[in-house]
Amino acid sequence: MTTMKNTTKWIAATAMVAAIFFASNVKAQMAPATTTDPNPWRLGIGIEGGLPTGDAHSPYNWVLGGSARLQYDASKNFAWTLTSGYDNFFGKSNVAAPLGGTYNVPNFGIVPVKLGIKAFFAPNIYFGAEAGAGFETESGGNTKLILAPALGYANKSWDIALHYENFSGQGDNFGIAGIRVAYAFGL
Repeated sequence: MTTMKNTTKWIAATAMVAAIFFASNVKAQMAPATTTDPNPWRLGIGIEGGLPTGDAHSPYNWVLGGSARLQYDASKNFAWTLTSGYDNFFGKSNVAAPLGGTYNVPNFGIVPVKLGIKAFFAPNIYFGAEAGAGFETESGGNTKLILAPALGYANKSWDIALHYENFSGQGDNFGIAGIRVAYAFGL
């Protein structure tokens, strides 16, 4: 189990380093993205769904959340992002108890706050990377480190991305493999 946790952390860290390296090498001659308006500020309101991974895989069935992302287009091919929202992990029902009987796993919530980038490498296609903190909502909840790579499509109004979010710290490691669909507009 520890090897799997370390592997997940290694993959997430490698993706973040690659994103930062890739973003610093984005050239002006690349095909321009068509997601920018004359005003560089955009807001996207999205819904996210996915499957729990790591330590959350066994006790939870699926994850559903909502998010708001403020985006600043620094160029036609690169943007800075600030994202927050809420993710709800839906607990499994009738789980076998170690000493017999069954129980229901309660739902679990987390509020992510992430800074990130979007680097467009083809028209409308981007690689995203975010890092931040996740605040567990139950009483006495922990704060988790979040590393989150994504691959997405964005046009003037829509932003659709496949992403993985890794939450780590305080002795456990879990994540979400999912999709985000957002409506975006200029401010």
